[in-house]
Amino acid sequence: MSIFSKLFGSRKFETSSTEEMVSSSTGEDQKQNTSKGEKESRTFDNVDSQIINFKKEELPFTPNNIPEGIRFIVETQGKNYLSSKGFINILNDYHLLKDLKAVRSVLLNIQQDGFMEELINTDSFQLSASSIKKKIVSDYGVKEKIVSYVVDSIGYGLSLVEPKPILEEQQPSSPDKEEENPIKMKNDPTTSVSTQTLPYDPKRDIDNYHYPTLDLLRIYDDGNPYIDMAEQTENKNNIVDVLRTLGVEVSTIRALVGPSVTLYEMTLAPGVRLTRIRNNEQTIAIRLAKQCRIIAPIPGKGTIGIELPNQRPAIISMLSLVNSKKYQESTLDLPCLVGKSIDNEIVLHDLTIENLLIAGAMGQGLKSILDSILLSLLFKRHPVEMKFVLIDPTGSFFNVYRKLDKHFLAAIDTYMDDPIISSVTSAVETLNSLCIEMEARLQLLRSAVVRNISEYNQKFVSRFLDPWKGHKYMPRIVLAIAEYADFLAFTGTEFEQLITRLAQRGKIVGIHIIIATEQPTNKVVSPSIKMNFPSRIALRVASHLDSATILEQHGAEKLIGNGDALYSKGLSLTRIQSPFNDEIEIDEVCRFISYQQGYLEPYELPNPNPEPEPTYDVDMNHLDPLFEDAARLIVMSQSGSTSLVQRKFAIGYNRAGRLMDQLEKAGIVGAAHGSAPRDVFIQNESSLELILSKFR
Repeated sequence: MSIFSKLFGSRKFETSSTEEMVSSSTGEDQKQNTSKGEKESRTFDNVDSQIINFKKEELPFTPNNIPEGIRFIVETQGKNYLSSKGFINILNDYHLLKDLKAVRSVLLNIQQDGFMEELINTDSFQLSASSIKKKIVSDYGVKEKIVSYVVDSIGYGLSLVEPKPILEEQQPSSPDKEEENPIKMKNDPTTSVSTQTLPYDPKRDIDNYHYPTLDLLRIYDDGNPYIDMAEQTENKNNIVDVLRTLGVEVSTIRALVGPSVTLYEMTLAPGVRLTRIRNNEQTIAIRLAKQCRIIAPIPGKGTIGIELPNQRPAIISMLSLVNSKKYQESTLDLPCLVGKSIDNEIVLHDLTIENLLIAGAMGQGLKSILDSILLSLLFKRHPVEMKFVLIDPTGSFFNVYRKLDKHFLAAIDTYMDDPIISSVTSAVETLNSLCIEMEARLQLLRSAVVRNISEYNQKFVSRFLDPWKGHKYMPRIVLAIAEYADFLAFTGTEFEQLITRLAQRGKIVGIHIIIATEQPTNKVVSPSIKMNFPSRIALRVASHLDSATILEQHGAEKLIGNGDALYSKGLSLTRIQSPFNDEIEIDEVCRFISYQQGYLEPYELPNPNPEPEPTYDVDMNHLDPLFEDAARLIVMSQSGSTSLVQRKFAIGYNRAGRLMDQLEKAGIVGAAHGSAPRDVFIQNESSLELILSKFR
């Protein structure tokens, strides 16, 4: 029989398996117990009761012995009593929380956040306890040893944890000086966010996430260009002979071998005009009998260059780019691998600085560049830090990324089951949703007095922003559109206007855009698109007019295809070779991510078509049982958020909506306006009590 049963009798369901040794009983106590005989059996089956009438001299624990106290309450009142309001009052009455205000605050937070019910009803206490400990440490900045002691004490009280936990370094406070509470309740209006010491960890919800590994990618070759000295000598001699027939003498010539082309850089003899070369580009190409591109002059140098394709081009694997030192040591928020330059340097595009336009003829490597960009982001970013919005009208570009819906994809609630956007209607709705998200984020940046999303998230992680005022950690959103021209044919200027709006204001709030098209005409790549997409990649095109449309200069029509491209950024123009991405290795990377712990659904974007406000009268004669509690929560947090009520009281959206309608009818909150929280009209509890008294 347990020590509690000896003092207070057996519970109706107690068995012999609960026997414990009592080492603290003295000889005098044993004599008293023997003389008095066995005490009358007492049972406490009313778990809703908040008062227990015990004689303090009979209690089987000493002050601050919280684990034994919780076990005592569980054995006498039942485990469900731990989630009642009277639980902590009993601990206070019997001096179990004496000089332990930090422990009391942790217990209150565990009750208010609904963690107590989870610990009581869980099938795996250790897993639930580990998750709850991390959340409390992250949310409230309390020491981990205090949280572990409290949670383990609950487990000990439920007979799920052995041995009894011990809180080390317990020091009673001085009676002359009140101990300062190191933890403040989150619904305490005097709480200062900056007083919490530990930074917020945005990755705590998926803290076991593992980034994709390099062994998921394939090796095709070493990635280095093949150097054929005989080919180089032949090409040099042909170039010198052809130029000599045009009256152009060459002083020096050297070769720079790239992955797919070789640049022959020449210094002309004194007195030779560049116009002789510029005016005879077609003649030079015909006589060399190869697809060549002439650079006259090479920017920043007093030389000219002729690019000729290699007879044996190198295959650039994604592995060689991801494993490069430049990518591994990159500190960019969104590092996009687009390929290798002609001097075999890794080319990275910073999507946080400039949006990206990719255009070229059909079958010239557009999908390869899109895949390399998305893969480079997946290898570098955590699901908490980044989300994709993928629009693919044909279903041939992004279908393989459908497995990432619980980790990296974002969608409107209407399209949660199919987050890869394909129809024109869903694409327009998604862009409108992103515009709403952009405006909401801009408002948060203004209220936080920061310039961009990086400063905002840093300020939030450092706990200088209050989540109860609507602030949250915001992931960057990458919008990728596979075939931009297909949507313009059906929507006209509406689609372009939405893209332009997002491109103009979205970067500072973390919305970044990649648009790709295989129809590089003036109607598709309009002046408005060019203005908002200064960084562009041009694949091989059919004519110099298409090249001028994309890059505003010739050259793309002389590329050799298969991922050969020109990358324009600012005033510089770089010839690059994009990597080859096999569909199998992309699928393996996506599978690796999808098999890990993720969210329950894709990241939800605001609904662009919110349901109209109900026109029916709200019944104030039958108030929800949570009406007063919800009113106090809204007033104390000064945030009229339906999702806050839903999350706090663990209720469904419909019931939370009805609660907000009743609060609006009572004059506590204002009318709903989109996805933003409602205005709160009541500023203090005294005013709130006057309103609530009318409905009692």
